[in-house]
Amino acid sequence: MKKLQFISLLSFLIVIAVEAQEKKTGPIIQNYGAVWNLNDLDVPTSMDMDLKLMLEVMNSPEDPSKLNPWIETAARFLNMHAQAGVPRENLHVALVVHNQASKDLLQDTIYKERYGTENPNSDILKELMEAGVDVIFCGQSSSSRNVPAKATINGVKMALSAMTAILQLEQEDYTLIKF
Repeated sequence: MKKLQFISLLSFLIVIAVEAQEKKTGPIIQNYGAVWNLNDLDVPTSMDMDLKLMLEVMNSPEDPSKLNPWIETAARFLNMHAQAGVPRENLHVALVVHNQASKDLLQDTIYKERYGTENPNSDILKELMEAGVDVIFCGQSSSSRNVPAKATINGVKMALSAMTAILQLEQEDYTLIKF
């Protein structure tokens, strides 16, 4: 009997340990950006400062059916900090998109015409923009990559260039992380 109780208790503890190590999405971006919940950190996360993140997204997977992991970084940032207790109003994210990643901003119908598949990035981009993320597209890449503003997902903002957008966001105290 004691052996059975011990095995049951051990199984229960293993299940709890496995569940505790599971990556989770949300609470801001529900379908993307799964992160680990971490405890016992040596560097505490500030709960009262504005965290202003600017991601420069210039690369894209070669396979047009694959989600751009550099775009998903924005979802991970939002979810990880919200899960850690940082208030939503303290989280600010801007994506500055250019170069190869330009295609990732195309509407599904146009993307499918060009690449034979629906845009795997459209849902995450829509969810990010609904959560207040600014998606800023380089006007120079728009022209050089044949991705006109009217062909992009609704809500994408056009800038003169990625350089211009980055400089202006830096003046607004955003910190650049380049991928």
